[in-house]
Amino acid sequence: MENNISHNVIPIVVAILIGGGIISGIAYYLIRFMRGSIKLSVDSSTFNSGETISGSFDLFTKKPIEGNKLTVSLIGKKVTITHRGGKRRTHTKEIYRDEIILEKNRDYPANYSEKGSFQMNAPNISSPDFLESAIGQSLTAAVRLLSNRQTYLKWKIEVRLDAKGVDLTASKKVTINISPSI
Repeated sequence: MENNISHNVIPIVVAILIGGGIISGIAYYLIRFMRGSIKLSVDSSTFNSGETISGSFDLFTKKPIEGNKLTVSLIGKKVTITHRGGKRRTHTKEIYRDEIILEKNRDYPANYSEKGSFQMNAPNISSPDFLESAIGQSLTAAVRLLSNRQTYLKWKIEVRLDAKGVDLTASKKVTINISPSI
């Protein structure tokens, strides 16, 4: 009898933890939705090295928000897939971030609406200044690893209202064509 009780405790605890995680995730997105939204548009989804990335966003608040900063970022991540012992593992590491601060410390009233635009450049791999920078060296090393079919780069543009409590954010996947001849 005692063995049955202890045997049943583990699945119950696992179910409670999974249920709690699901409820927490739903609550987070519900709170974020109740605060407002950001919609992001990018003029294109594919860019060449050094090319200008142009886009716009629509910010709408449903409730008052204490904003720390409003930013747009180009984020590059190196994704590596490995196989060991019959198991597949994916490792993701951010290797590039270019962030532009659009607004600092601002209070946004309820039912506020703002349209904004931005421009930023895709990393210019052929620029000597870029190649000498720490970010350039990391990105160059990642591009060299691309000959391994299990490694690739993922890029996204993200607009984020960093705020007290839950942030508002939107992102779009983009492709940055970077020459592997580095």
